[in-house]
Amino acid sequence: MSVPPEVIKKMVEDAIAVQRADIGVIKEKRGTKFTIPDALPYVEAVRKMAPVGPMKKEVIDLHVNSVVAHYEILNEIAKDKTIRPEDDPFVEHYQTPVVLKILYELDPKFREAVETFVKELEKRRDLIGREAMRKYCGFYGPTCVVDFAYSVGGMSGLFAYILEKVPIDKKYKEAILAAKSWGMNTSYGFGAKFISAIEAGKTLEEALSAEIEMLKKIWLTPVEAQVEVMKEAGHISFDPAEYMKRYEQRIRPYVKAALDAGVHPGNICVVPAYCVGDVGHHIAQSMYNMAKDDVVMAIMEAVTEVMISTLETALKEGKLKSEYDVLRVATGSTAAAVAYIAEQDGFSASMIIDLLVKRFFNLVLKSPARGVAAELHNVDFMDMLLRGWKIITPKPWGRGGEVIKGVKVDLTPIEKNEVLKNPQRYTYPGCAITVRFSALMRLADFPCLLTSEPVTATLNTYIVALRPETVISPPPICKSCAPSFILTGRCIHCYYRRVIAKEVPLVSVFADGVLGGAGALG
Repeated sequence: MSVPPEVIKKMVEDAIAVQRADIGVIKEKRGTKFTIPDALPYVEAVRKMAPVGPMKKEVIDLHVNSVVAHYEILNEIAKDKTIRPEDDPFVEHYQTPVVLKILYELDPKFREAVETFVKELEKRRDLIGREAMRKYCGFYGPTCVVDFAYSVGGMSGLFAYILEKVPIDKKYKEAILAAKSWGMNTSYGFGAKFISAIEAGKTLEEALSAEIEMLKKIWLTPVEAQVEVMKEAGHISFDPAEYMKRYEQRIRPYVKAALDAGVHPGNICVVPAYCVGDVGHHIAQSMYNMAKDDVVMAIMEAVTEVMISTLETALKEGKLKSEYDVLRVATGSTAAAVAYIAEQDGFSASMIIDLLVKRFFNLVLKSPARGVAAELHNVDFMDMLLRGWKIITPKPWGRGGEVIKGVKVDLTPIEKNEVLKNPQRYTYPGCAITVRFSALMRLADFPCLLTSEPVTATLNTYIVALRPETVISPPPICKSCAPSFILTGRCIHCYYRRVIAKEVPLVSVFADGVLGGAGALG
């Protein structure tokens, strides 16, 4: 499909607008108390999103109205109009449970497909038990349990293996996978019940039963399951049940309109979710606290300016030929910028990946009851860093230097940044050789505006609007996981490698009989 120039221009403009809105608010408000109205500039930027050319309006409506409803509901029900830091990561997990509930009612065959899938969970105690134990023990190294791709240790890969031979329509299989990847159906992360049961003294069989029961709940009763997870997490900033009740009333007509318009149910699950996180999570108290550090703030600003300059140049030079080019240049330029900043203090991607992977294994030993999502943003950060390092590093180690889709990444905003070029002002002046790296390590726990999430949410929504019948998540690609850069053995366990790409002979991976026969994972 040929994409008109006005479509590319709109995508670039809106991606820049949401990123600028977030960075502007954080720069102004850092170090102060967060309140929900602080996020209004982001909401206003989202309101300007609109279909252009062949885009399907119903998809854009899902995104925009989800953000607006989220903002207004939180403004109404959040205590003191704020979200405490411990509660803010979950604000983007309340949407897909509601959307699933609505879709079950609008399309009973989808509900039947989910029930068939859930029955299969009990039959796959071997697979679920093995993967839960591997999660508990840190078998795969650091993993992104809610990864949007088919990565090792992630929920998408696990459910994909289970769905392989379940006799349901392909469309519904895709919707299930989408709903627990980009869609983030509930805040539950695989292995949580299993780990807590083991740490509480339960047997392996009891722990496995608890895990499977929770996995059933997130699909059969997603709204109730989310309330349960939030109660267990000690959530107090607002009433999760009340939020989802109000959100259902607000989003229902847009879900129905999208379904009637032929939008893939998987896309309907994901578009309204990821986009709301800036209200109460990226623009939030935790971000205000982190951004008090001048070097942290400078990194987010400089990386943003690298993206903006590179996108605007690419647009001006006519280098953006497709909607995917916009996404690749936007996220590739920020990755390159982060890798470039790390190199300023003499740190290569491989050094940092090695450090964080080694730290992970020690963390498992020190904290076996750690949260199942503890390392997910470290993984995001490493993946981004490795991608950026490959872009900026000369051959044969990298790709030849600072070019994405024929576009040269503009790194001058980093060179011109007064803070980043003068690290001696933020530590003992004669020994300022680790300042920028230390700030990057703060951001390794919270890289959402470096990757950048508001940008990818905006651009992916426009991609869905152009291709509404093709499910966008999880993408059938190898994401070149950074931990696998040094833990190469992980790759033989990857769903993409084993099933989609078929690069690894399945018979060679598992002995006969382990999973019902050589080569059988589904």
